[in-house]
Amino acid sequence: MSIDFSLSPEVEALRGRVRDFIETVVKPAEAEIDEDDRESLVKGVIKMRTEAQKRGLWLPHMPKEHGGMGIGHVGLAMVQAEAARARFGPFAMNCQAPDEGNMHTLEKWGSEEQKEKYLKPLLEGHARSCFAMTEPEVAGSDPTLIRTTAKMDGNEWVINGHKWFISGAKSAKFAILIARTEDNPDIPQAANSAFIIDLPQEGWDDVREVSTMHGSTGHSEIVIENLRVPADAILGGRGNGHLLGQSRLGPARLAHCMRWLGQAETALEMMIDRATKRFAHGSLLSEKQGIQWMIADSSMELYQAKLMVLHAAFKIDNGEDFKSEVSMAKHFVANMLGRVIDRAIQVHGALGYSNDTPLAHMAQQARWARFADGADEVHQWRIAERSIKAYKETGSVANATGNLPL
Repeated sequence: MSIDFSLSPEVEALRGRVRDFIETVVKPAEAEIDEDDRESLVKGVIKMRTEAQKRGLWLPHMPKEHGGMGIGHVGLAMVQAEAARARFGPFAMNCQAPDEGNMHTLEKWGSEEQKEKYLKPLLEGHARSCFAMTEPEVAGSDPTLIRTTAKMDGNEWVINGHKWFISGAKSAKFAILIARTEDNPDIPQAANSAFIIDLPQEGWDDVREVSTMHGSTGHSEIVIENLRVPADAILGGRGNGHLLGQSRLGPARLAHCMRWLGQAETALEMMIDRATKRFAHGSLLSEKQGIQWMIADSSMELYQAKLMVLHAAFKIDNGEDFKSEVSMAKHFVANMLGRVIDRAIQVHGALGYSNDTPLAHMAQQARWARFADGADEVHQWRIAERSIKAYKETGSVANATGNLPL
């Protein structure tokens, strides 16, 4: 069994191009943006995206036939990690969530008409989208419990329900909505269907942006009352909503992990930089064993995280089953991110707790990682299930632990 994470010379050279773009274009543009001023925000984003397209750094996650870079998931891991060193990095290259996952979903599940109307504007950067699945009344980790309903009335679907934490809904031109269409399916996973909803429209009420640890920044609560859509608004076929959602979330979870690698590496570099410059009690912090242990633990965990992400990406690129590997990566990388950022704050002391460095904001965002796209405990449950199943069927856990040649 050959596992090769090496990149072609062309993709390896891409690393330098992405890093230069982040340092010379994105970070300076970020510094000029006043996020309370929409005109300033739009101006900054246009500047970044225009330069990204000029430099050929557009849609790294999409195949070349859709105007993307066609570099595969292993190459994408490098690009996303580099892009995430800046807050607007993925957005500048049009590979940000939730649009990234929605592009893949439309590419795989959309009709030609749906691709022309909805996918094309996303690819061009002329539209934003959202994915509306989570509901406040039921566990978000179990889509079979969804209560939002879609009922046929003539040639239209009438949708009623309640969604929340719908990221990007305020600025979205359309939503991919998961609703229950089947009352008595053969299996619970066949109860839901996916719909494309044009926004804004009557019946879709974006009532508020939910205030979170990092402020009211784009996670909407939606009340849906008698929203009518045509019969052909279904995406991927009736009863396939659960299948579509899981197909979307697998690679999307790994894309989050890729971006978290960039954040964790940035925090580790900041930790080391601070430790090598701060003098206290007779020596630099970097010369004190307690600080060295923090740096060592962070380095080892980042190394583990990179290997997990690369292996899962390798399996996706090679058409292998990747569910276990993505679950393990999602759980481990999310927790690693929080630990590394926390250590970096500790080494910075009060400065790290302040907003004079990006660490405080990074910590607020990192806490979200442990339940976004599946809570830690749900992933642990699934990982255990697969391990037990592998052992019962083969007398070995090899198939549940990466199926590696050792």
